[in-house]
Amino acid sequence: MRSDRLGETLLPKRLALPIFASDALSSVAYAPDEILLMLGLAGGAFASTHSWEITLAVVAVMVVVVASYRQNVRAYPSGGGDYEVATVNLGPKAGLTVASALLVDYVLTVAVSISSGVANAATVLGFVRGHEVIVAVGLIVLLTAMNLRGVRESGRAFAVPVYAFMISIIGMGVYGFIQHFTGNLAPAESAAFTLAPEGGEELTGLAAFFLLLRAFSSGCAALTGVEAISNGVPAFRKPKSDNAATTLLLMGGISIAMLSSIIALSQWTQIKIADDPATQLLRNGTPVGDTYVQDTAIGQLAKTVFASVPIGIGFVSIVTGLILVLAANTAFNGFPVLASILARDGYLPRQLHTRGDRLAFSNGILMLSAAAIVLVIVFRASVTALIQLYIVGVFVSFTTSQTGMIRHWTRHLRLERDTKVRRQMQRSRIINSVGAVMSAVVLIVVLVTKFQAGARYAIAAMIVLYALMLAIKRHYNRVGSELEVDWETDRPLLPSHVHAIVCVSKIHKPTLRALAYARASRPSYLEAVTVDVDPDETRALLSEWARHDIPVPLKVLASPYRQITRPILDYVRSIRSDNPRDVVTVYLPEYVLGKWWEQLLHNQSALRLKARLLFTPGVMVVSVPWQLASSAGAERAWIDEPPISGSVRGGGL
Repeated sequence: MRSDRLGETLLPKRLALPIFASDALSSVAYAPDEILLMLGLAGGAFASTHSWEITLAVVAVMVVVVASYRQNVRAYPSGGGDYEVATVNLGPKAGLTVASALLVDYVLTVAVSISSGVANAATVLGFVRGHEVIVAVGLIVLLTAMNLRGVRESGRAFAVPVYAFMISIIGMGVYGFIQHFTGNLAPAESAAFTLAPEGGEELTGLAAFFLLLRAFSSGCAALTGVEAISNGVPAFRKPKSDNAATTLLLMGGISIAMLSSIIALSQWTQIKIADDPATQLLRNGTPVGDTYVQDTAIGQLAKTVFASVPIGIGFVSIVTGLILVLAANTAFNGFPVLASILARDGYLPRQLHTRGDRLAFSNGILMLSAAAIVLVIVFRASVTALIQLYIVGVFVSFTTSQTGMIRHWTRHLRLERDTKVRRQMQRSRIINSVGAVMSAVVLIVVLVTKFQAGARYAIAAMIVLYALMLAIKRHYNRVGSELEVDWETDRPLLPSHVHAIVCVSKIHKPTLRALAYARASRPSYLEAVTVDVDPDETRALLSEWARHDIPVPLKVLASPYRQITRPILDYVRSIRSDNPRDVVTVYLPEYVLGKWWEQLLHNQSALRLKARLLFTPGVMVVSVPWQLASSAGAERAWIDEPPISGSVRGGGL
């Protein structure tokens, strides 16, 4: 796609919702499981007693966070999101802290969503069990390919499954509520079991309170993805801020409705989720063992609510698996954009700032995909293991961003004189203040409850990434300062002389072309040099040189150890040391091969010499190519992806 077609990729709200909100919407598929699982560690009726209270707390946090981010997208519509807010208001280090947290969390979003999707799909697709890692990796590769096609194309492909998931969960909730209030809602399959506490004793007192905090922190996974919309404002159609704020509101309302309905139905149907179902779930006081396969909360609800409508069970399970897979698409849109902004600011490699052929940030997409695949393989696609690393980064960015927004409004209030505008700013500051306090509290809870369980690995990754980005920034600053021109002292001076050297191994067409080109450039001095590796070949070369009366003197460089590169380097350096203001131009005749396997049949002496000469001050290296027949038409294959130096050009000197 041409660069001037970028506007065609902008999204209306109906496509922006499934693209940017799929992560937050899909988290209701695994957040209830994590709440019930944590509460289930206490055994007995602890989960059914407290799951509703935990859900209300999570909903309260979500309402505050959504309201806070609606202020963000209106104040900072450029797409920097939390990173821009923190950088502008709290300084570059705070911005970099947010960026490292978000980048790690985006990778975890892909790993968790894909793994959870595979686990849900296994409810109706039995052949998936035992092959979760392979299936998850394949799905990540598929998502990568779809996103490389472009944002708008991926949005169209993902819109139907996302809307189907919303309809299925809301429909299941409505149908389940009708059954409950008419007395027709049957207990779930797991309701027949007794839930044994972990360790054999029921938790009370401080231990029970700590478990409630763990359940709350796990349930806060439902908030992941809220920040994605603030990072993706530039992808919305105009008016960008208004459309993004509306999409945020829709996402929050739908997520709350779905999460609340699932928890309510789970409580009414007495669903039990165990960390180790084989030992924790008891039937008549005896563990069920490995014969019982525990489905997810949504899977159990679908089987209960749609017991008389089998097609409903399959539909809910399939679209839930799909939405969890496609939820990773939020990260595929957020990570590359954030990486592009960081690359623009010099914290990541410049290549991440470049759009690909389809106007997507292809390099960022590939980097995210590779990191997520590594996580899935290392943690064997286990949602329970991966979820412990999750959320930390989200609430680091939430807390820092909302603190930055408080300073933003405070700064603008000092300058604003319009009474109406001041009231709006004061209202926004109050919303962001509540958001900052609540996010900080949740962050502390998450750190306390999840640090030993795995969050420490996510924190370590953020620290490493933070240090790496600082190192990259220092590198770019150092290179920039070295390349900056000081017009008082760095005015270019003409060299005293240009000493041209043509490297020769034998007399053939590439050599004659290099000699002709060197003569046409009219240097101050011109000579050809050859390295005496084989005395017989050197004598034959000198004889042929004289017989053809080539009008360029040929110098023979001794090489008792049969090296080619070292004698030429030493000779070039000797010229430079004798005449520091002279420039030495080295002409390297090379022949071009079109097939990769042909490179194996020819030496790479020219490439090695070129690599060494590039580090020698005052030396210019000129490659003089001679295209062989096999290279005809090969240039067309490299128009879009140029080969690295030496990957096509072979041959000797």
